[in-house]
Amino acid sequence: MEFILLAATFITVFLFLFAIVQCRKSEVERPEKKPKRSISDLLKNANDRLKMLLVRKGKPSEKRNTLQERLSVAGLPIKPEEFVAFRWLIALITGGLLNLNGNILLGILGFVVGYFIPEVWLKRKMNKRIKAFNEGLPGMITSMMGSLRAGFSFVQSLQMVAEESYSPIKEEVEIVIKSMQYGTTMEDALIEWQKRMPSDDLGLLVDAILIQRQVGGNLAYLLDKIVETIRERTKIENQIKTLTAQGRLSGIIISLLPIGLGFVIYLMNPGYISTLFTETFGQIMLGGALVGGVIGFFLIRKITTIEV
Repeated sequence: MEFILLAATFITVFLFLFAIVQCRKSEVERPEKKPKRSISDLLKNANDRLKMLLVRKGKPSEKRNTLQERLSVAGLPIKPEEFVAFRWLIALITGGLLNLNGNILLGILGFVVGYFIPEVWLKRKMNKRIKAFNEGLPGMITSMMGSLRAGFSFVQSLQMVAEESYSPIKEEVEIVIKSMQYGTTMEDALIEWQKRMPSDDLGLLVDAILIQRQVGGNLAYLLDKIVETIRERTKIENQIKTLTAQGRLSGIIISLLPIGLGFVIYLMNPGYISTLFTETFGQIMLGGALVGGVIGFFLIRKITTIEV
């Protein structure tokens, strides 16, 4: 643990000093006269550069933009640099906790697991928010239909939805309205909305609205058909989940069965199963069983996952 903490401290100090040197170098290379900067400004600039150094690897702009989009989908009000710093912090903490007994292998394993924990958490937040958005989308479209039939314009119907809806529908619609208020055209604002929220139902809605604005037609009638399509798709998805529930449950049971059986054997006769952990051939067998179990679990999940 002392080694990991020492290494983490050394890397942090090195990056911070490197950022300060870069700030000084950029000031020396500028020939024009500028007002003298205070220590607080210099430290703030160095901190900003340090955050950028954590994510600048390969193609920095693409990676940062991709991470920013994922954070936006998950509804997390943090910057990409802060999320990357959080990942490294969790990795160091888990690595240090598992290295308390001096086992470097457990420390490395904890470091790797801790590094991927925020990624799994981010994916869960994204999926949860997208699911909530899809569940509230039919109600949003129904409200828009009522507003359009009452004589309101499309923008006014969006404003009514933003006032009456809940998160995440409310937040997403407010972003679209603000984008149009800042000078973005309605078509561009809707396309940005479609890119920002990876929802197939939203893509169907945006494509239908864009086509209607080009060729004309009754928008309220079109939205009615979209709501009907979304509800029928949701109904079919629920039926598929019901029919494949047995297969998914079987995959989980089959994957956990060797672990449970090994634990029972260990309670009955610890010396009988300890050979798998002490002998080289037993460790190879455990590794092969682990890989085979993971592959079988994902294959069953792949078979029982049917996209509609």
